[in-house]
This record gives sequence, structure tokens and C-alpha cells, in this order.
Amino acid sequence: MDKANFFEDLQQKLGKLIENSPARDLDRNMKAMLTQGFSKLDLVTREEFDIQAQVLARTRAKLEALEQRVAELEAQLRQP
Repeated sequence: MDKANFFEDLQQKLGKLIENSPARDLDRNMKAMLTQGFSKLDLVTREEFDIQAQVLARTRAKLEALEQRVAELEAQLRQP
């Protein structure tokens, strides 16, 4: 669930709770405060996180292969 959907869902639920009460202004103020607070946190979506995790896994695999290759080349240089 992305930030926009989260806030819309939260707003709808709060709206239903206070639909007929004078707390309607509280709903608007709460949404504004939550939006402002979350925007300062520099959050990423789950999809962005998963993509970066995959990139990291591929990079780690390449690094391990390169380390192994360097070790093999060093071993060859030590042989007479």
C-alpha cells in the first residue's frame, strides 16, 4: 500500500467515525498533520524496497564471484 492509498484509507475510516460530529475539523487537521509527518520521514514503498533488495543481492553475488576469481589469480601467481 503506498502513502496516498494509506492516507485515503485512513481519512475514509476517520470520516465515517466522525461524519455527524463537530470533530470534522479534527479529521482535516489530523490528515494534514499525518501527511506532513510522514512526508518528513523519507519513506519508500515496499516495491522500491524489494527492487533495491534484488539489486543488492545481484551485486553481492557478483562481488563474491570477483573475490573468488581474484583469489584464483593470486594463487596462480604464487605458483612457480
